[in-house]
Formats: sequence, structure tokens, C-alpha cells
Amino acid sequence: MDIKNNKQGLGYIEGWLSISVNTVLFGLKIWAGMMTGLIAMIADAWHTLSDSLTSVILLVGVKIFSKKPDKQHPYGHGRAESIAAIIIATLLFIVGINFLKESFLKINADKTLNLSKPALYIFIFSALIKEALARFAIRAGKKTDSDVLKADGWHHRSDAITTAIIVAAFFLCNKYRWLDGLLGLFVSGFIIYAAYEIIKDASKSILGSGMSEKNRREICDIVNDRYPRIEDAHHFHIHRYGEHRELTMHIFMAENLFLKTVHDIIEKLENEIYERFGIDTTIHADYRHGKN
Repeated sequence: MDIKNNKQGLGYIEGWLSISVNTVLFGLKIWAGMMTGLIAMIADAWHTLSDSLTSVILLVGVKIFSKKPDKQHPYGHGRAESIAAIIIATLLFIVGINFLKESFLKINADKTLNLSKPALYIFIFSALIKEALARFAIRAGKKTDSDVLKADGWHHRSDAITTAIIVAAFFLCNKYRWLDGLLGLFVSGFIIYAAYEIIKDASKSILGSGMSEKNRREICDIVNDRYPRIEDAHHFHIHRYGEHRELTMHIFMAENLFLKTVHDIIEKLENEIYERFGIDTTIHADYRHGKN
């Protein structure tokens, strides 16, 4: 299975698994919240259900970026993945901001958290399941280099952390009630930073970014070692469309070479770059005087 199909398959699995798990956890939490009358649990139940929205965005993103190229989109639909990742990360950023505000309020509040045993067990179960989902999504995202999977994973982790803090507050924070809010401040900062990193990485494929220095050096090494008639490779521009990448570059060649010779050299180098890096390359030849 190639990377694109692997990413598509993992995206669908993670999306539908997330929606199913969140629906079950919502039912358990809302039942426990109604039974115990705990507003915190009812609110957390709706927070869990809202995570399904990000999974719907993930599924839509996977469906779009998996489409084949067409006349309107000759390079495919890969950037839809980055757009979906930015939307999910933006929602994650909003979660972090709200968590930050609630944490400040908790520091000044003088309330004791009382959970029944069924409610406590449901919270613990929810935190463990959501962290398992987060690890699955983030690991799948790293394996396939998918920003949208990593973003959805961090959304699961934010829910796991908020739920875990409620459990920690029950066990540890009744004596030091401000500790709950202080923990929340650190975690909210962590969530906001994660959202920023996801948005920054996903934006690169939309705004454009230069070729990595490692790849540039490797291509220059190929030119120097195997193409003696090419004097210099420069002016590297990389364009990303999801999994599809296009490279334009310039080379210096001797002025007195036949056009067919130049064409054959360029074609051979373009094919070699594609075979080694999977990048479609277009090369422009410049000329220096006085070289054979």
C-alpha cells in the first residue's frame, strides 16, 4: 500500500472510530451527569460530543484530498488536507483559550469537587480511551506525514487532559483548591502551543516553502558526481500539492553543446530526481561562455 492510500485508509479508520467512541462516551457522561446532577460532567459530555465535529472535518478532508487530478486541479487535491488541519487546529486553539479562561476562574473559586463513584469511573475510563485515540491518530499522522491526523489526535488529547484534570482535582485538589486552576494553566498553554505548531506546519504547503537544505545538497551532489557537463545547479523552487511535489531549478551548461545533447542531459536528470525523491522536476538551462 502506498503512502497516499495508507493515509486515506488510516484517515477513514480514525475518523469513524473517533465518531463512534465519542458518541458512546457522550452517552455515558450525559447519563452520569443527569444521575449525579454534576454540571461539570454534563458540560464535559458535550465537549466530548463536539470532538466528533473535528472528525467529520477529517473525513471530509480525506475524501477531498484523495480525489484524482482533474482539469480544474491538474496537481490533485492534496492541499485540502492542509485546509482541514488548519480548521481542526483552529478549533483546538479555541479549546485552549477557553480552558485558559476557566483555569483562571478556578484559581479564584472556592469550590469542592464531589464525584460519585460511577461518575469517577466514567471520567477515568473516558480519559484513558481518549488518550488511546490520541496516540493512534498522532502515530498514524507521523507515519503518513498527515497534518490533519495529527491535528485530530491533539483534539482527542485535549479532551483526555481536561477529563484527567477533573479526576486529579477530585483526588488532590480539595485541600489545595487553587492547584486545579494552576494545572489547567499549564495544560492550556500546552494545547495552544500544539495548535500553533499544527497551523504553522499545515500552512507551509499552502503558502509555499523552500526546498530543504538536505534535499538541495543531495541533488547538487548528484549533479556534481554524475553530470560533468553541468557546471552548477541553482535557483531551486519547490511547490507542494499534498503528496504531489513539483520542482523547478536552473543549471549552467557550456554554450557550444547541441540542443539535443542539452535536452537528453536534462531529461535524464529529471528522471533521476523523480526516481530518488518522487518529485516532478522542470529544469531550465543557462549558458556560460568559454566552456566546452
